[in-house]
Amino acid sequence: MTSAGGIKRTARRLIGALVAVGLAWLVVLPLWPGTSDSMLFTMTLMFTSIGVAINWNLTGGFTGYIDFGHAVWFGLGAYTTAIMMSLQSNGLGIGWPPVPAIALGVVVAGAAAALIGRATMRLKGPYFSVAMLATFVAMREIVRIWGGLTGGGVGLTLPPYLNRSLFYFVELALVVALAVFVWWLRRTRVGTALVAIREDEVGAEMRGIATTRLKVATFSFAGASTGLFGGLWAFQNTFVDPDIAFTEVRTLDAIMGTMLGGIGTVAGPIVGSAALYWLREVLWANLLDLHLIAQGVLLIVIVLFMPRGLVGWFDRRGVAVTDLWQRSSRAGRDVERSGADNPAGDRP
Repeated sequence: MTSAGGIKRTARRLIGALVAVGLAWLVVLPLWPGTSDSMLFTMTLMFTSIGVAINWNLTGGFTGYIDFGHAVWFGLGAYTTAIMMSLQSNGLGIGWPPVPAIALGVVVAGAAAALIGRATMRLKGPYFSVAMLATFVAMREIVRIWGGLTGGGVGLTLPPYLNRSLFYFVELALVVALAVFVWWLRRTRVGTALVAIREDEVGAEMRGIATTRLKVATFSFAGASTGLFGGLWAFQNTFVDPDIAFTEVRTLDAIMGTMLGGIGTVAGPIVGSAALYWLREVLWANLLDLHLIAQGVLLIVIVLFMPRGLVGWFDRRGVAVTDLWQRSSRAGRDVERSGADNPAGDRP
């Protein structure tokens, strides 16, 4: 009889072979006769969704902080790139080339995530989630109002650059590099510490883990990386406005894709986001305006019947979103109770 260890080794080899075949197909796809620019554009958008979901999982899946405003970093990266490259008069009198403009977008998104994360990540459970949603809405309105710099509701137009193959390979390489980094991180002491924060933050602090510093560092990296995908998206799209750069759907897609694949796993955001992207394409083509209703029903089905996602069935490191919420809320109540038992006025 085949041992359990042998089955696991065989499964790992099979998964490795499937990953290798999939990557080979993705590399060859742009060179395949008959592959259109529209197909490459669609695939690039899918890579963008996967990248955003992987970064959301760093915060939501590894540290247990469910972020409802994650798309704010995408919008900051997109708008920073658009402002620096804009063909319109933005009051700066500049027109940067794409690489430094996108790099500045990464810096702006990462710095904003560090500043905002320092304040919001002191909150627990739904308080953090609502605070990030409020941050997202506030930033979108700032961009809309600050028309002299951002173009307001009219938006900004970037120089056209339609080399779809180049965008395709750049984003594919970024997604692969990000996935490899997360795979490596999960196996380091830092990754173990992040999971410890997710499971029991108070206990992690008692074991000497610098929880605040580690949370903010992870949050900042996720923000900067998401800003990178936002900048690339703006350059490829050649147009941004507040409603498409700062859209709630992008955060919802990241959460749903990660939940569908498996929160807290390395492969979950990749598998789930890719499946969700193509599922939406099918739903949109057949249901038109009803596809959002179908997506809402799908979210309910995932929470009720697949709480650990597709990858979570095979990877015990996966966690259900309901468990994350309960743990974070319980930690928040413990902190509030501790504060009530030891009010500031009683301290010497």
